[in-house]
Amino acid sequence: MTGSRDRSGPDQPNDDSSILTKTKPKTQRPPLYKVLILNDDYTPMEFVVHVLERFFGLTHAQAFEIMLTVHKKGLAVVGVFSHEVAETKVAQVMDFARRHQHPLQCTMEKEE
Repeated sequence: MTGSRDRSGPDQPNDDSSILTKTKPKTQRPPLYKVLILNDDYTPMEFVVHVLERFFGLTHAQAFEIMLTVHKKGLAVVGVFSHEVAETKVAQVMDFARRHQHPLQCTMEKEE
């Protein structure tokens, strides 16, 4: 059987209107925020270690290292989180410090 094959079919579209191009929207990741502990001359080192263990889930050794960094350098990043989580952690630490009458400062800043 010899015949001419029709070129329009599912494999060979016969006009350009059947070609669709889909652009996938790029989803941007939400910005992350660093949570920092600041040094002061009044908050006991043991209290800072306790805060780091309790609110950031660090081991005693990790918390001790970060506390020493805060003590020596004046501040340290204790974690990087979404805005909501960072905000909550800062509020928890500040509230806990106030309830224990310590002037410990905890802040957050956008990661760049």
